[in-house]
Amino acid sequence: MTDLNERAIFASGCFWGTQYYFDGGGGGVEADVGEVGGGGKNPTYEEVCTGATGHAEAVEVIFNPEEISYETLARLFFETHDPTHIDRQGPDVGTQYRSEIFYLSDSQKETAERLIGILTAKGYEVATRVSAAGHFWSAENYHQQYYEKNGQSPYCHIFTPRF
Repeated sequence: MTDLNERAIFASGCFWGTQYYFDGGGGGVEADVGEVGGGGKNPTYEEVCTGATGHAEAVEVIFNPEEISYETLARLFFETHDPTHIDRQGPDVGTQYRSEIFYLSDSQKETAERLIGILTAKGYEVATRVSAAGHFWSAENYHQQYYEKNGQSPYCHIFTPRF
């Protein structure tokens, strides 16, 4: 990570599929899967899966804004999951699979809200929350680059142009 890099945190259902798309997004992006937005420290995957911790499965994206913009990443977020679903993506159901952008600056918050406004104007009933980021907890190593390691493709994330 260089001094120029910035962070973004997105939750859009199963973090494996979210990471799959961000890893392929170009622009010097590095993506790490983990949990954010709940109570307690360093939750395990098993604890988060119960829904009791309040955490969301999420991806922390490290990017160079001179190579790729936060807006480009946020648009990819909205186009690789269904932002109209509440607490679910595909067969995954629970608050840990919610659609939420965890902003790290006023600029990120404004961009997220503006994109939600664009989608709403197009007729989408966007359920995506926009919240201040809390601590991001990296998931266990076996979750990182899951699809790449296992030679599979996401089962609940499909790229759908919306903008």
